[in-house]
Amino acid sequence: MRIIFLFLFLISPLFAQDKIYEVDKILQMEINSSINPAILSYLKEGFKAAKDKGAQLILIKLNTPGGLVSTTKDILTLMGGSDIPTVIWITPEGASATSAGALIASGAHILLMAEGTNMGSATPIEITGDIKKGDMKKKAMNSLIGLIQSLAESRGRNPEAFGEMVKNATTYKSLEALEKKLIDGLANKEKDVFDAINNKMITIRGTTYKLVTNNPVLILFEMDAGQKLLNIFANPSLAYILFLIGAALIYFELQAPGGFIAGSVGAIFLILAAIGFQVLPLNFGGIGLIVLSFILFILEAYITSYGIFTLAGISSLVAGSLFLFRTDDAYIELSTSVIASVVGAIVIFIGLIGYFLYWDIGHKKKKKHDDYYTLKGKHGTVTTELESHEEGIHVYQIKISGEIWKAKSKHLHKIGDIVEVIGENKEEIYLEI
Repeated sequence: MRIIFLFLFLISPLFAQDKIYEVDKILQMEINSSINPAILSYLKEGFKAAKDKGAQLILIKLNTPGGLVSTTKDILTLMGGSDIPTVIWITPEGASATSAGALIASGAHILLMAEGTNMGSATPIEITGDIKKGDMKKKAMNSLIGLIQSLAESRGRNPEAFGEMVKNATTYKSLEALEKKLIDGLANKEKDVFDAINNKMITIRGTTYKLVTNNPVLILFEMDAGQKLLNIFANPSLAYILFLIGAALIYFELQAPGGFIAGSVGAIFLILAAIGFQVLPLNFGGIGLIVLSFILFILEAYITSYGIFTLAGISSLVAGSLFLFRTDDAYIELSTSVIASVVGAIVIFIGLIGYFLYWDIGHKKKKKHDDYYTLKGKHGTVTTELESHEEGIHVYQIKISGEIWKAKSKHLHKIGDIVEVIGENKEEIYLEI
């Protein structure tokens, strides 16, 4: 009898049936920006909506350059703690899941890529280079390597190749990722996604299921207005440019007051930049260097340094821009093309100002100071005849180069006559015609 029970126990797996997980509704979301708190809020609401709408699967279309490590870990916790499996589809052609995006992709129950996409380069910016320089850097690196390998291993993927994304910033193209078993398949359109999902074995919180699909319905879930707005301002390049424009307008307001127009607009730009900085990994040393650069530019206008303050300001601006978003929680850096464009525009502007100042000084040297602003010899038009209190003297208003001046003359003129300025009475602010 014992032999019979042992025999039945050994052959029972051959007759065991897989648990079926039927999928007829799929909630679809899309990430097409950096990984920031606005994205986390969007995903949380999406997972809640999936339960409310009775969706059995969540499909995330992913295209991201990276983002915050802390937010990435929160997203992974959200995915891992959900009873609804997640499919991540890196699409469309030309899209990528780099840095934080690669970490998120590793936690998907099913990971798909469109042809012409890539994934990887998951080394945090702050700890790139020689990780032997400090124990803290080693710990941070090893923690992320362990995290991404553990997630890949739990999903039945190649943990070593995922680890290379963090350790050596390796990037894999879609076909290469499929060959190295980093992904579960290629998908160029929705039908390909449904085919890849059907009959796929997945593990949800320790229980293995077989997915079965039959023409599932896609339910689109989009960001609300507030999330979209925050997501726009969380773009590092946009926040950086808004900050510099705001600082420049404040600078112009201080140099040439114009009814607070430039200052007011500059303040608005700074507020918009602050919204982005609130959710981005801001390095205060970097922003301090940018502020210092503007101080040096202002000093150049008041102190003769023969360009030393300007060169120091440009160097400070470049250094501050490079380190603006480099922190221990960073998967973000400013594009070098954006930095080069901004610095180039500032250099051109300062060059033009310098040229005109040089021309102005040189022009003044050629003329006597008393004659530089004189109207003597210029012609104007009589616009109004005024009452005169002096016998034999006629008083008029004349228009010269768009300006209205009072003028005295011993001659009688009519409105519309063209007159020539022959002298100036600076004490009474009168012209003689």
